[in-house]
Amino acid sequence: MLTKKEAAEAIRNAKVVTGVTWAQLAEAVGRPLAWTTAALLGQHPMSKDEATTAAALLELGEDVALALQTQPTRGALDTAVPVDPTIYRLYEVIQVYGPTIKELIHEQCGDGIMSAINFRLDVRRVPDPAGDRIVITMDGKYLPYQW
Repeated sequence: MLTKKEAAEAIRNAKVVTGVTWAQLAEAVGRPLAWTTAALLGQHPMSKDEATTAAALLELGEDVALALQTQPTRGALDTAVPVDPTIYRLYEVIQVYGPTIKELIHEQCGDGIMSAINFRLDVRRVPDPAGDRIVITMDGKYLPYQW
């Protein structure tokens, strides 16, 4: 059986060969774009129907569909500090603004955290005369610490 990492690599390759987009996969699976992309990259388990649909659209076999249904090890990057420039910039944002985000959450909501389990994510491109912008919306449920 393939690992989730091996399945994700097969999916990336199949996207190039077939020309299928993440948006087309999300529509076919019937889930949000960010969730579907994360699932196909190994961060969420998919149902049998979702996995079979995605694998078929990408012209991949049952081995990929089975791997997509297994429970993931979430948040698994190859290195502690990411080296991919796009991922590193997000890491840099958290290094610079993480303490600010924490302070604002505590001031506005109290002692607690933003859930990464009850979570929504949206990524979109916004035209701007000074150069297009990327808008990332992270929408997590507030969870108060309970002592």
